[in-house]
Amino acid sequence: MTPTSTPTGSETITLLTVCTLLAEQYGTLTAIKDPHAQPPLELTYKELFERIQAFAGGLQALGVQPGDKVALIADNSPRWLMADLGSLFAGAVDVPRSAIADPQELGYIIQNTGCTTLIIEDLKTYDRIRSFAQQQGIERVILLSDESREGCLSLSDLLAKGREAGFKPPQLTRSQLATIIHTSGTGGKPKGVMLSHGNIMHQVEHTEDVIQPQAGMKSLAILPTWHSYERSCEYFLLSKALTMIYTDARHLKTDLQEEKPHFLIAVPRIWESVYEGIQKKMKGQSPLLRRLVQTLISISERYVICSRIANQRSIRHLNTSSSQRALARVGQILLFPLHKLGDLLAYRKIRQAVGSNFQHAINGGGALPSHLDTFFEIVGISILNGYGLTETSPILAARRPHHNVRGTVGPPLPHTQIQIVDLETRKPLPQGQVGLICAQGPQVMQGYYNNPEATVKVLSDGWFNTGDLGWLTPDHHLVITGRAKDTIVLSNGENIEPQPLEDVCVRSPYIDQIMIVGQDQKQLGALIHPNKEELMEWAESQGLPEANSETALLASQTVRALILSELKQQVRNRPGYRSDDAITDFRFVPEPFTPENGLLTQTLKIRRLQVAERYQHLIHEIYSD
Repeated sequence: MTPTSTPTGSETITLLTVCTLLAEQYGTLTAIKDPHAQPPLELTYKELFERIQAFAGGLQALGVQPGDKVALIADNSPRWLMADLGSLFAGAVDVPRSAIADPQELGYIIQNTGCTTLIIEDLKTYDRIRSFAQQQGIERVILLSDESREGCLSLSDLLAKGREAGFKPPQLTRSQLATIIHTSGTGGKPKGVMLSHGNIMHQVEHTEDVIQPQAGMKSLAILPTWHSYERSCEYFLLSKALTMIYTDARHLKTDLQEEKPHFLIAVPRIWESVYEGIQKKMKGQSPLLRRLVQTLISISERYVICSRIANQRSIRHLNTSSSQRALARVGQILLFPLHKLGDLLAYRKIRQAVGSNFQHAINGGGALPSHLDTFFEIVGISILNGYGLTETSPILAARRPHHNVRGTVGPPLPHTQIQIVDLETRKPLPQGQVGLICAQGPQVMQGYYNNPEATVKVLSDGWFNTGDLGWLTPDHHLVITGRAKDTIVLSNGENIEPQPLEDVCVRSPYIDQIMIVGQDQKQLGALIHPNKEELMEWAESQGLPEANSETALLASQTVRALILSELKQQVRNRPGYRSDDAITDFRFVPEPFTPENGLLTQTLKIRRLQVAERYQHLIHEIYSD
């Protein structure tokens, strides 16, 4: 019996119940591992639970009461997990945020929630926000490091205090508030999403409808743990007695090889990086081998399309007749030997990059571009794309291994309803029509903390307005088409969803990042951060004198013509192309969009408002010519 086979939905079954059972049933199995810590750390389930209890006991000894707000300002590490679960088990409400977030934003979050306890990464992080913390009357400061300073308590001191005092489990119920996660939002002040113990437990109990991990398997943790996506997935995987291995972008490639995980929680940017690395490696091969692999991939793509049609897994061929499916099956059979040859010669070597045990990647946090979806299907790497929001704990829907319909985000999780409604009337739309996505289920938040006006805007009669646009297939798989609030309205009244266009444009090897603009303009424009290395190589191959200078290269009219040609080609090749989709002008931005410069969220989504504000002068140039 696994811990999550306890009675589903029972009001008293919380993460504390799950962890207690894990320590009893799987106490000797490795729970978490951080090979890059100094020194490296590895804890069994029994050892981990003992430390979590000691943390909770330490908070209780310091006077933290059930319902108190505790700010948790830190990034991925086993200590974050101990602090998080220790806070929840003490009955406190934790308020997590990244240690690299803007100090004013952190100050606002602490003030907005009335936190009285601050759990923070280290003294360096504390010094960044100390003035804000003091203004808000923080009563206790706990460091997740072993540094010491008057007025601060180190992690080891807190654990010692907790062991001495002992942990006294409070009466936790699912209806109790567990955490307040502030949205990374693309504009304005972040809103505090209130998630209950029951919201969290829905994800723990029902994500197994997507994947069925077994005790002792491994998963890599790379995404921000304080975000609901990584956090809920970690809770679920740990509830199945997996080993959670902490990694980062610098060590990911090595850890995939050495740790040989079975699962990876990822965002599209990770798969873009893997894809780009494969493409770069291919460029180093002989021209003959490159042509051979490209030919095999082209054949395998036809094989994959035939397979999708034959097995009714293609959203572009939903209404195919039985004779068309039979014809596709014949094509699948005829192309299989060449696809198998591609696997023998190339694809299995690509799969080695994710390790020999790899089963599935759960992808979320943004749209997975179709070319990546198809490529990884060709090479045999299973990506289960999913969909959700912080406000929904987060998973609403996800693809399943047995019916992995590419181009969709899969059907809803159990006990979850998804409805497509008209943007204006809010009336349900017929199947297949694009409209606003609304959701209902046990994972939907309690509301926005201290913000009833914002809550009323998105919650009505138990239905949550996601702000996303999409449609449902006949078998209830959800297809995302864009964001309602990101929609660009051209001066001719045409509505344009920027993200699908951005997804196809980054297929160009010369475009690293792109944000499309054009609100109230006649035509679309773009802000682009180029792949400078690829542009340099191209310029050298063309014998351009500008290849010796990055500044001259980016100012070159020849390079400008190349980028415009790439934009035109990628957009025109997109299914459903319309003339209004054309991107007629662009400007290069001087630096990439990153979380550090405030132009990406922690889950690597573009902060459109911030980008537009920072580069308003470039947007003005686009439309003043």
